[in-house]
Amino acid sequence: MTENRMSSFIAPQTIVVIGASSRDGSLGKIIVQNLLSGGMAKDNISIVNPKYKRVLDLPCSASVDELESAADLAVIVSPPKTVPGLIAELGQKGTRSVVVITAGFSEGNGTGGKDLEAQMLKEARQYNVRIIGPNCLGVISPINKLNASFSHLMPNKGKIGVISQSGAMLTSIIDWACGRGIGFSHLVSLGDMADITFGEVLDAMSMDSETEAIVIYMESVQHARRFISAARAASRTKPIVVLKVGRSDAGSKAVASHTGAMAGSDDVYQAVFDRSGLLRVNGMSELFYAAASLTSVKPLDKSGLAILTNGGGMGVLATDALVQSGGVLAQLSDVSKQKLDKVLPKTWSGANPIDIIGDAGPDRYAAALGVLQEDENIGAILVLNCPTAVSSSIDIAKVVADIAATGKKCVLTSWVGSATAEASRSLFAERGIPSYATPESAVNSFMYLVHYRQNQKILMETPPALTEDLEFDVKTAQSIVDKAVAQKREWLNEMEAKQVLAAYGIPTVTTRLATTAEEAVSFATELGYPVAVKIFSPDILHKSDVQGVALNLASEAAVKQAVLDIQNTVQHRRPDAQIEGFFVQNMANYKDAHEVILGVLNDPTFGPVLMFGQGGTAVEVYNDKALALPPLNLKLAKDMVVRTKIYHLLKGYRDREAVDMDALLLTLIKLSQLVVDFDRLVELDVNPLLVNSQGVVALDARIRISIKSEVKTNRLAIHPYPHDLEEKITLASGKTYELRPVRPEDEPALIENFNQLTKEEIRFRFFNAIKTMSHPMAARFSQIDYDREMALVITDPRTQKNWKLYAVVRLISDAFEPRAEFSLIVNHVVGRQGLGTLLLKRIIHYAESRGLKEVYGSVLAENKVMLDLCKRAGFTMQSQHNEPGVVTVKLLLNREASNS
Repeated sequence: MTENRMSSFIAPQTIVVIGASSRDGSLGKIIVQNLLSGGMAKDNISIVNPKYKRVLDLPCSASVDELESAADLAVIVSPPKTVPGLIAELGQKGTRSVVVITAGFSEGNGTGGKDLEAQMLKEARQYNVRIIGPNCLGVISPINKLNASFSHLMPNKGKIGVISQSGAMLTSIIDWACGRGIGFSHLVSLGDMADITFGEVLDAMSMDSETEAIVIYMESVQHARRFISAARAASRTKPIVVLKVGRSDAGSKAVASHTGAMAGSDDVYQAVFDRSGLLRVNGMSELFYAAASLTSVKPLDKSGLAILTNGGGMGVLATDALVQSGGVLAQLSDVSKQKLDKVLPKTWSGANPIDIIGDAGPDRYAAALGVLQEDENIGAILVLNCPTAVSSSIDIAKVVADIAATGKKCVLTSWVGSATAEASRSLFAERGIPSYATPESAVNSFMYLVHYRQNQKILMETPPALTEDLEFDVKTAQSIVDKAVAQKREWLNEMEAKQVLAAYGIPTVTTRLATTAEEAVSFATELGYPVAVKIFSPDILHKSDVQGVALNLASEAAVKQAVLDIQNTVQHRRPDAQIEGFFVQNMANYKDAHEVILGVLNDPTFGPVLMFGQGGTAVEVYNDKALALPPLNLKLAKDMVVRTKIYHLLKGYRDREAVDMDALLLTLIKLSQLVVDFDRLVELDVNPLLVNSQGVVALDARIRISIKSEVKTNRLAIHPYPHDLEEKITLASGKTYELRPVRPEDEPALIENFNQLTKEEIRFRFFNAIKTMSHPMAARFSQIDYDREMALVITDPRTQKNWKLYAVVRLISDAFEPRAEFSLIVNHVVGRQGLGTLLLKRIIHYAESRGLKEVYGSVLAENKVMLDLCKRAGFTMQSQHNEPGVVTVKLLLNREASNS
């Protein structure tokens, strides 16, 4: 594993087991036995237990203090009350990594365990000790011959990394996989996750060259932002498959808004997985079939599947499974059909699925598979075999395996049956070719490949830039919220809610608040008929439930009567409700409009979540929704709308025009920014939002805020774009530019800037003579996670439509230490005007504000301008003996200054 703080957990050179005993069946004895049988040398294992002199023929110390030296890793199995003190002793000794197997902490109902855990963490932080656990199975690394666990089996070596909250589930996974020849790189049981959580282990496995895919068994997430940040980074480099249990959350209860009623916690988890590029599966077998497929096949370049079979029925079965899963059959090219006509019987199917008839032997399979390997329309090939007395299934398997190993296409296999198929499946397993007991299982695994390809495409897709510069009246919205907080009102009234929406550029229907029937008539006359009248009561959130809405009122008499009818009905149905007045508003004349709902809910784990779906009074009945985490851009907003059923109606059908999709997407982005700007926002409904070909308008809105004196800041699970880092600068030439964080929409400008750089500028920045900046490279540089990376760019002012980019300074934080690596490049077009000095100063200040202790970088020794720049900024310089011609520059940061 890559050298980092997690290395000592996965590849320790020395280990101490604290609490190990000679008692049969004890966890400590099992762990020592597993360490020895796994491959750890006796001389590298220490034991601490004051009750013994020797355990399993290994010397035993009475205390941590008696150890000759600090171990890389400590494994604790002693009673819970001893753990905090042991953490302190280990920290004083110099051990920085500890696995606490012991249970009896916060997983219990009593306060004693929670107090022990708090004390354990206090000692750990004092001595910079990191902890996996407590209440965990331990850590296993077959690649490093490490078994620091009480697992009953040592798994095989392989390419799959496993992270599991449950120790019992991890042993089940190991048992299941060992029986199927599936191997692992590393397996980590997180237990109660008192300290180390999914994020740290994901970071470590994503940087590990031995791990090609990661599987996760998850019950819940702690430190949401840390998890999402790590997951988004890891999924760009390798597939991550997650089995999340607890889909039916009994704790998800309907709340006061439609949004809260419709979106359960599992829906939010799914939105998180979608945003992070993770593949979700429904069971343990799917978990490893998906991971095994993703690590053992060639990547897809197309999504079409070719099915090659000696049984027509099996081909149809596989086709049905494919179509039901949302997959597509590849269309055979005319050239392929002509070639197949020459090598197959005249009775072959003539299309995909390619049925080569039941008497097909090795030669026929080889000939057909060879043709399919050359067809550019095909992404992958599923080879099926039904046992017959005419030909040998194992001989066919051998030729298929040979072609799969050397061919260009991804090949999956399913040898149907049991007795005659086992030998072929074993052969495929030995050759690293995915093999499945049924065609349906094979198709499911193929769809995981398709979904992974789609995820990678989505993660790298450049969002379009906004066509207009959005401006928001934050001051007005803030004053409305402040007034409600001062009055200790959680819910804004409808008028206030619409004023907040209007402050963010979301169109609303003109509304007046009347306290009497006469005033309602006056407002109706002012606005113009027809109008709608609605009850205004702080005790009634859903007006239609009490018949508190009257529509299409076309006269004074109708308005008066509506006020009286609503008043009488509400007093009868809700005598406890305080009636404060009646809203009077224009009837929205939106021809052919669709009713949609926009919402915000506050998830206890992931914070604010946005919702879009089909709206109206039957919104819960439709239950047509999509969730997404803020912040949004145009691409993410479009993805959100596309995931709903109503999207197909919004595109237009028959004589009904398509809606103004741009206006709808901009409304979602505006709502997203409202969420980003207001920490007090707890819940929001806009239902219905009318949308047609002319635009959008909000008819009704509810907003709930937090009135607590202290409000949780940084509650967003994804770090939003940092507007506070934007500034205008004027160069010595007198030309004005904008300095700001990079945005995903900057990719075209980033590529254009690269194309204008000189060969020397490129070599000084990248250490190589790179000729072009590819889309994946540009996407990586522009679509950054502001929580762990920052790139400040010099661009034309935002008022310029086709802006150019001239300089970039980048800071990438270490995932495990408070330090970061920087890089800087200034286009010669704006050179010699102090931009390098300015950008370096800004990024150092930013690093200090993030609490980093060190900024470092690598500079070519011949890059005298950069070295001089670093020297003037206070960096130290050191030549690298292992990299001739490279100088490492370092700057220690003043933490006190950053806090002043």
